[in-house]
Amino acid sequence: MESSVHHISISSKVLLKKARHLVPPMLEKFHKGQQGRVAVIGGSIDYTGAPYFSSMASARLGCDMSHVICDKSAAVVIKSYSPNLMVHPILPSSDNVKDPESIDALSLASPIISMLSRLHCLVIGPGLGRDGVTLKVVTEVMKEARSRSIPFVLDADGLLLVTEDPDLVKGYKECILTPNVNEFSRLAKALGIDVPSQAQVGSKDGGGDKTSEETRACEQLSQALGGVTIIQKGPHDIISNGVTSVVSDIQGGLKRSGGQGDTLTGSLGTLLAWRAAYHNGLWDSGEQDNEKEAETKQDVQAELESENKRMSPPTTLLLAAFAGSSITRECSRRAFLAKGRSMQASDLTDEVHESFLHLIGEPEASKMRL
Repeated sequence: MESSVHHISISSKVLLKKARHLVPPMLEKFHKGQQGRVAVIGGSIDYTGAPYFSSMASARLGCDMSHVICDKSAAVVIKSYSPNLMVHPILPSSDNVKDPESIDALSLASPIISMLSRLHCLVIGPGLGRDGVTLKVVTEVMKEARSRSIPFVLDADGLLLVTEDPDLVKGYKECILTPNVNEFSRLAKALGIDVPSQAQVGSKDGGGDKTSEETRACEQLSQALGGVTIIQKGPHDIISNGVTSVVSDIQGGLKRSGGQGDTLTGSLGTLLAWRAAYHNGLWDSGEQDNEKEAETKQDVQAELESENKRMSPPTTLLLAAFAGSSITRECSRRAFLAKGRSMQASDLTDEVHESFLHLIGEPEASKMRL
């Protein structure tokens, strides 16, 4: 069997080993929902695949309950893709309100907001579309989720909302943005900062200096947004919270088929749900409580190097982002190895579990019961 150990750097191995601390062991005492309740908000008349791929990645990684909150026009289609998903046709659009120009967005958002107390994480954007009513409703959901400190992941048209109103996420440390090259540039422009994208940096000569320049750009954008975590997708993924940055150098596939980013968002959803369980003490990790929150690069480094100290939220968020990026890239590599030029997004879905096992693996408490 082909081995892929060679493409993982030593630093990545350390980060992935540490990420295993966030994985809840499989214990008999747990009940349904404790290992993750994630909702993907997206799915419109034109886009039904993206929310499916995102929610299925969440489920395949190990989330207990995967929800899709979508427009009525998309619900039956998404339901037909898999009986494993819970599909809720409660996301309004211009087609199903009487007067799209005069709406009470908060009132329309109330059925979704009523679900928030039952969720660990939101993934906002896959297949969302740009309907005006839908975007206003989702904006209200984001505000409410933020007020309750519910983590969320933003991609695709979810990022459009941030481009139009950066204050929606500015300073919110419980969210992850996942822009591609073009989305990264639009976000930077909206914030009035001049930072090069991976595409611009990649056109220059300089070898290793390219990564440093890309990292600085990602750090600047994160800082401009008040320290939100950003995964800038590209030939390698740059991950930064404005203070600490890491590069995901896991080898990916060479096919740039649509929908691969949906595997990333779904994986992040499950990892953030597991992160919540870690901080809530769902299981005994055997770690000692940390006396302070990581605020500097040195603090994060110390937490990552410690074998027995509990990690603080800034470190675990960075780890979750890195793990989600790494799993997605490994899925892409495996799918491309199997399918080559014909690779599609659904091929990544089939690789999620094995990629997780290869890169992170089950915690020891799980292995004793397998």
